[in-house]
Amino acid sequence: MRILHTMLRVGDLDRSIDFYTGVLGMKVLRRKDYPDGKFTLAFVGYGDESEEAVLELTHNWDTTAYDIGTGYGHIALEVDDARQACEETRKRGGKVSREAGPMKHGTTVIAFVEDPDGYKIEFIQKKAAA
Repeated sequence: MRILHTMLRVGDLDRSIDFYTGVLGMKVLRRKDYPDGKFTLAFVGYGDESEEAVLELTHNWDTTAYDIGTGYGHIALEVDDARQACEETRKRGGKVSREAGPMKHGTTVIAFVEDPDGYKIEFIQKKAAA
């Protein structure tokens, strides 16, 4: 396993991208709008996502600000098989809060588990080689 990204909810995506790129020197690696879900995802980081952990900036179009406590989203871990990872989590006494399946508004297979404090960890199933 490896850490893929940490997701933060942001109220003004352009302002956040300006900060992470202009102030911290990251690059915008990819950005995509999801009109049906009314949100945009922008991934920023220092290196290629295939080798480096990055930040996912999520902008929900109808939300302009978050309390710091609701700004945290999740930590993402790449797994070979999300269903198997959920099964292993359960066997080890962990809590699965969302079963493995395609993300809502997309096709990537994901699942969520929670740590003892309720922080969410996302399993993202590795895509098959093209």
